[in-house]
Amino acid sequence: MSFPGQAGLYKETVSRLAGVIGFTYLVQTAFAAVAVPLQTEKFYDIAGACGFLTSTILSAYYPSFRSLLPVSFKFANVARPLDPAQRFGNPLTVLGGRQLLLSLMVLTWTSRLGSFLAQRIMKDGKDSRFDEIKKDPLKFSGAWLGQATWITLTGLPVYLINSIPRNAQPRIGLVDVIGFSIWASGFMLEVTADRQKSAWRERKNEKKHDEAFVKDGVWSWSRHPNYAGEVALWGGLSVVASNALFTASTGTAAFLPAYYPYLAFLSPAFTYLLLKYASGVPLLEQSAEKKWGDREDWKEYKKKVPVLFGWPGSKI
Repeated sequence: MSFPGQAGLYKETVSRLAGVIGFTYLVQTAFAAVAVPLQTEKFYDIAGACGFLTSTILSAYYPSFRSLLPVSFKFANVARPLDPAQRFGNPLTVLGGRQLLLSLMVLTWTSRLGSFLAQRIMKDGKDSRFDEIKKDPLKFSGAWLGQATWITLTGLPVYLINSIPRNAQPRIGLVDVIGFSIWASGFMLEVTADRQKSAWRERKNEKKHDEAFVKDGVWSWSRHPNYAGEVALWGGLSVVASNALFTASTGTAAFLPAYYPYLAFLSPAFTYLLLKYASGVPLLEQSAEKKWGDREDWKEYKKKVPVLFGWPGSKI
């Protein structure tokens, strides 16, 4: 298979990717412009979901959105002008199979998690992570830029694939099926963990049990199974993306640098590092230690159940 004008394909791919990333930061900056002066975190998670939704849709329909820009925008003229009749067409015809699959995977995850987090903040009225930093404009602004970075690196596989022309990608094959299966398993684990914990809290509020912390169901083999599912689903999505990226960066038809396929795996790697060492596990574990550090059942739970995934007692 040969693609004429490899230099043009590379330029177009980089232009589309840069446009999506720039837009991602612009959206979070707009939210921060409102939230920072008001010192409110109530729509932080909603803004994150909105960022994933809009960036994914933009990456899928980038030529259509770009065609709406004035011709004075030089980056708008990388590709041939788009016929108005071709703008915002049926995704089944505009996108290739892999592009459609990856986009739907991200949109499904975002819609589910976004609605879950929105309901939680509406119920709780606050997010304890921001109790102190929202009082400091510089630190709070940094949190919003950090969210833009999270959206960029985590969603990078789908942005990359949507930036590559559909006819420059291989057909969906076994590797894609394996990747999707990993994503589906991680997604279901995350959903199950959230539902089990919500049900546990409801039963506790109804005085049906007096347990200090949830330790049944999927919580019996991982202290943070929702995070384990998160890492797994982005890993599966990256496997699907890497299949096409290897095709576009190897052989005589290559038009992307050889390192491009590995960029897709920044997503699960960043997700793991973020959850394991930054905003996820450390905060929850510290809070748990303050509440239950002296309890024997908590000590036993920590001893037998791993932090994320692995085997009892593992420290990965």
